[in-house]
Amino acid sequence: MTALMDGIKGNRFGVLGRAGMDLFADPIGEKSEDADAFRADLGGSSANICVGLVKLGSRASLITSVSDDAVARFCLNRLAHYGVDTSNIRVVRGEYRMSLAIYESRTEDFQNVIYRNGAVDFQVTEEDMDQVDFNSFSAVISAGTVFAAEPSRSATFRAIDTARKAGVPVIFDIDYRPYSWPSTEVASEVLSRAGDASDLIVGNDEEFGFMAGGINKGFAKAQELAAKPGRVVIYKMGEKGAITLMDGQEFQTGIYPVTAVKPNGAGDSFMAGLLASVAAGYSLKDAVMRGSACASIVVSQPGCAPAMPTTEQLDTFLATHPGPTA
Repeated sequence: MTALMDGIKGNRFGVLGRAGMDLFADPIGEKSEDADAFRADLGGSSANICVGLVKLGSRASLITSVSDDAVARFCLNRLAHYGVDTSNIRVVRGEYRMSLAIYESRTEDFQNVIYRNGAVDFQVTEEDMDQVDFNSFSAVISAGTVFAAEPSRSATFRAIDTARKAGVPVIFDIDYRPYSWPSTEVASEVLSRAGDASDLIVGNDEEFGFMAGGINKGFAKAQELAAKPGRVVIYKMGEKGAITLMDGQEFQTGIYPVTAVKPNGAGDSFMAGLLASVAAGYSLKDAVMRGSACASIVVSQPGCAPAMPTTEQLDTFLATHPGPTA
């Protein structure tokens, strides 16, 4: 586990995956079909992780491809606004397009419509990865969606292989989204392969259950993955908190209850808070708790990237919140 922790403490992250545009109905509580106005900002799981990291004092570079149009330029501008490095992003001409998510700031009958046809982020190639200097990162993060289609799948495995050869630890957010995959069988096989190649694996009970072939088998799958020396696995259970497993040990942590205005963005913020806190010198258990606090902050506010907390906001939240569940 020392090599993994040292890599995270290096605080320079290369993040593989997508950026997109988020449109969320305004004001809070408004349904999309009734809305007169939508707010626009950056979205996409990997872009959100980047923003979360930078806001918490880390350095993050997004590794992806974007389309040659106004929506992509909007996303690039927002990445720059938040301080995310964009030097590893390739512009792809043609008919491929950015992801678009249209959702609401409400928890009752929440709707999130995601447009992914002809997604440009799946056009990242092995040649693109060969142009990336993985030695410039202290750790590499991959979200599971990048494995859903070619050429992105092969390109990401190339990136993981290159990072490992350079001694750079690999962090894997399972992030299983069924609509992106050709079949559940392919998804299970590919995501399991990605997990086997990673040093830190983060997922929820449903995702581990999916990898294992049944929700009741998920924790056993997490234990199996955690059996590799030096690997850390975080098994998230929603309102029940999380179990962290490593080197034959495990500990359970709770959550910080809040009044949520939406359900999405929590996982991205958890990842950013976890890693930035380890990098800042917190113990793994404290870092998991700070990641949980970040998740609570994000679901209590509209949007995803704009809701990611700064270090000051996180510390204020922790100082004023009654405390986590057991």
